Amino acid sequence: MVDLDYSLYLVTDRGLLEGRDLIQEVKKAVNGGVSLVQLREKEAGSRDFYELALALKKELAARRVPLIINDRLDIALAIEADGLHIGQEDLPLSAVRKITGPDFIVGISVGNLEQARRAEKEGASYLGAGPVFLTVTKADAGEATGPEFIQVLKQECALPVIAIGGINEDNLAGIKSAGADGAAVVSALMGQNDIEAAARRLRNLWEKT
Repeated sequence: MVDLDYSLYLVTDRGLLEGRDLIQEVKKAVNGGVSLVQLREKEAGSRDFYELALALKKELAARRVPLIINDRLDIALAIEADGLHIGQEDLPLSAVRKITGPDFIVGISVGNLEQARRAEKEGASYLGAGPVFLTVTKADAGEATGPEFIQVLKQECALPVIAIGGINEDNLAGIKSAGADGAAVVSALMGQNDIEAAARRLRNLWEKT
């Protein structure tokens, strides 16, 4: 399995950029300390998603930052992305593994211990745990689990645990203290006017905790 730096995990949302160019803003985030990028495009058609993913992969590869594709296994395979992230309502993890083989990075969102144990059994690379706090960037995220959920997963599962959901500068330290291997952020970066500066603040907070 690839050894990844999950610490500051950016999940994209073009809707928060107010017309700014996604690739340029992601590059700024990486300059500020983002270690991993997930491209999430819920509204884009397949061709647009493919072309955007291909262009973003080129920029990230030059910076040695892995690119994970949200939901779309076809796009991930077509551009030879580093991995895929799926939810509980997407193609089952066991089916994804039949297509990708064991070495492809596959992360999965989990909201309880049962889902986490099943994900570990079926070959997940990491767990996206949450939503830890209430979030408005994902309408179907479900109820907040609290940082305690991170502690439970770290005790019960051997996989890296990435906290997601409502994470920002005010609660990042608590997430790391709970044992998370990384924090996935959306609006705390994509919703900021100066994404590079925001990423640098989050990176500093993570390193200091």
